[in-house]
Amino acid sequence: MTQKTSADQLVETLLQSIEPSEIADESLRRTVSILLNLVEQLQAETRELRAENQRLKSENNRLKGEQGKPEVKANGAKKLKENYSSEKERKAPKKHIKSSKNALVKVDREKILEYPEAELPFDSEFKGYEEVIVQDILLKTDNVLFRKEKYYSPSEKKTYLASLPSGYDGEFGPGIKALVMSLYYGGNMTQGKLLDFLSNIGISMSAGYLSNLLVNNSSKFESEFNEVYVSGLASSPWQHLDQTSARVKGVNHTTNIICHPLYTVYFTTLRKDRLSVLGVLQNNRELEFILSPLTYQLLDKFNVPQKWSHQIKGLPQEIPLKGDEFNSLLNQNLGSVGSQHRTRILEAAAIAFYAQQSQIPVIKTLVTDDAPQFKLLTDDLSLCWVHEARHYKKLSPFVTCHQKKLDKFLDDFWDYYRELLAYKNSPSGLEKLRLKSKFWEIFGSLTGYEQLDERKKLTLSKISELLLVLEHPELPLHNNPAELAARTIVQRRNISYATQTCEGTKAMDVFMSLVATTRQLGISFFEYMHDRISYLGNIPSLGTIIRQQSSVYSLGVSWSD
Repeated sequence: MTQKTSADQLVETLLQSIEPSEIADESLRRTVSILLNLVEQLQAETRELRAENQRLKSENNRLKGEQGKPEVKANGAKKLKENYSSEKERKAPKKHIKSSKNALVKVDREKILEYPEAELPFDSEFKGYEEVIVQDILLKTDNVLFRKEKYYSPSEKKTYLASLPSGYDGEFGPGIKALVMSLYYGGNMTQGKLLDFLSNIGISMSAGYLSNLLVNNSSKFESEFNEVYVSGLASSPWQHLDQTSARVKGVNHTTNIICHPLYTVYFTTLRKDRLSVLGVLQNNRELEFILSPLTYQLLDKFNVPQKWSHQIKGLPQEIPLKGDEFNSLLNQNLGSVGSQHRTRILEAAAIAFYAQQSQIPVIKTLVTDDAPQFKLLTDDLSLCWVHEARHYKKLSPFVTCHQKKLDKFLDDFWDYYRELLAYKNSPSGLEKLRLKSKFWEIFGSLTGYEQLDERKKLTLSKISELLLVLEHPELPLHNNPAELAARTIVQRRNISYATQTCEGTKAMDVFMSLVATTRQLGISFFEYMHDRISYLGNIPSLGTIIRQQSSVYSLGVSWSD
């Protein structure tokens, strides 16, 4: 880093002390404001050029066979500066009340501890018991030698052999299988560490068997996974949606997360575009397409030229078509259409089919960020306020007066957020009008800090999506549940990096979905797996539990934000 000269330091000191609002002359005030914004622009460009210069130097060194500049993770003040979390700002302080953990502890046995009678005084009186719960675990093998009775019938020339108990198919019982599934999918243990753990407690399991147990069992749970998804979609007209990157066999993929307070499901797809998301919304069924009035409305919103809309009106209308059929029709009749407009036509026709199909519940409102692939999929889109705030937290003003303006704006931002939370609890017509007016006041006013004002204009353009909560107070204000669910996949990716087969990817989606859903329903994933592997049937299907719990909220109980 170059040393600052005394002139540089003097200029920086002057810039930090200038406050345009204190200048009386309007013309001079406007000129100073323009100069300060120019400084901000030049400062941002300088940071970008320095970063690009360092990347080029490192690449040049790499090509020479040398090592580039090491990537050192930020710490201290820099780390705090790059932290875009808004949890402290948006969370209202609450008084901490320590709850008793014993209320959640299952007592397996009781034991009376007697005081040595010889050590008691002669006049001591029994006053009952003082209860102390001590948690412990017994981790030991339960290897069983089954002696199966075998009979042979000469007349039928057939052998009769006693069956193993339910869940004991193969060389391992339901306890080991449930434990392995829980530690791998619920505890993020690697297969190598699992084998070490099993060996340490006296279980001999091959790497091949472990891999098959973790992957091949998913087909037995796919029906329950599908039921969870359909029941979850039917539980509410709104759903959370987010995406995160994934790797499959060394190729970039995308994991889609759809969730609600009662369930979470994961779908890994090759692409992250709008058609892929549409497939996910329909439980990965093959996409179908239809030309209907909604198709043409969407084409207008997609800004597809009218000539293409007129040409496809000559194709079969109101008839669902498979992908190959629809693409063949487009090839025959719209051979010269560009790839971008062709994609928009496919998207419009696929969305129109999704909206009118009845095989899977149609989502009315998506709660998500403003990624383009999420737009126009559903009737309404509700944008995440926390995600919107990150754009402002990424601003790094150089001039002191701009930093003060940003700080003041962020205070107003989170005050307004808390007012929206209060409105959700007790909505009213007058409050709705006041909040709409205040939105324009906050995001429509100019501060003189150009980068902040440009960012506010972008927020203002999303007013209908950000204030949809005023029409539907049941909607959450943020997409944190989906983002937290995505973080689980990121942690998994950091541990295991990638899945290696399509079967392994499907198993990861199925079991990670069941782990998240059982947790949300208050069910132990280990007990759930043990119940299913043993065919006990003590735990109802997760879809049934979702339907039962969702009916409680349909009686007027609000989802928590």
